Amino acid sequence: MSDNETFTRLLHFGTIVMGMSEEKFWHMPIGLFLDLMACHKQFLGIEKPVKAENIDTAIPLIIS
Repeated sequence: MSDNETFTRLLHFGTIVMGMSEEKFWHMPIGLFLDLMACHKQFLGIEKPVKAENIDTAIPLIIS
């Protein structure tokens, strides 16, 4: 797949699927857009998070 095809697909996903303006898409850093795209897919149930965390593993219990 060429770079033009890749950016056309990303532009379609950003503007049509996620509802952002084309100007906002082109001014957004690519890493942020890919993170938003992954979150959107998780919200729709298309994709699962890479690793599910809960509060107990994020903040270990400290007993004084």
